[in-house]
Amino acid sequence: MEAVALSLSSTTSYLGIPATAATAKRGSSTCLPYAPSNNFNVRHLAAFHKQSHLFTKSPARPFLYTKSYARQSTHGIFLPHLVASLEQVEQTYIMVKPDGVQRGLVGEIISRFETKGFKLTGLKLFQCPKELAEEHYKDLKAKPFYPSLIDYITSGPVVCMAWEGVGVVASARKLIGSTDPLQAEPGTIRGDLAVQTGRNVIHGSDSPENGKRETALWFKEGELCEWTPVQTPWLRE
Repeated sequence: MEAVALSLSSTTSYLGIPATAATAKRGSSTCLPYAPSNNFNVRHLAAFHKQSHLFTKSPARPFLYTKSYARQSTHGIFLPHLVASLEQVEQTYIMVKPDGVQRGLVGEIISRFETKGFKLTGLKLFQCPKELAEEHYKDLKAKPFYPSLIDYITSGPVVCMAWEGVGVVASARKLIGSTDPLQAEPGTIRGDLAVQTGRNVIHGSDSPENGKRETALWFKEGELCEWTPVQTPWLRE
């Protein structure tokens, strides 16, 4: 590192030490190994490196905070804040189908979502009436398997669940696995627990819009619980 160069008189002392003893001559300038006091006339401070350009608007110019910059900076958004603003808490509807209830898989399925870190806001054991099943699966009404699907969903109790979290819809679909259990990856609920499409244990909303629609369809007003898990700070920044 280059030393700090400045001019001193022969009678000037530095930290109580005579200038001749504390400094060494270099040409017409006197070099100090320490930072000068406020009384000295600093000509060159090459020892101070230029400030990093990491957060400057132009890499060719050093950062200088001025009132004009403060006004301009209000129009910019720091990247992590932008990413955080895009993270929206979603809601999804998860249902353990009659075969999952009959096989005693409810606890296993709930545990996977809890372990992932999503928040459970609604839970109930429910015998689905035919009208509700038809409304839920109305998009599949033209399919040849529709009548047997309605019979299947109404054949026994189901467990209705509402879950919340950032990206919960897409993440839940990954946890659940492919519709055909034989195509589902090991580690997914269907990949580990189911064998046939007609008995694939669980349903999950396929979009945030359907997550809201299905939750409102299966849960009445007042049946959802709003609460804050104590682990939230350890799940999200």
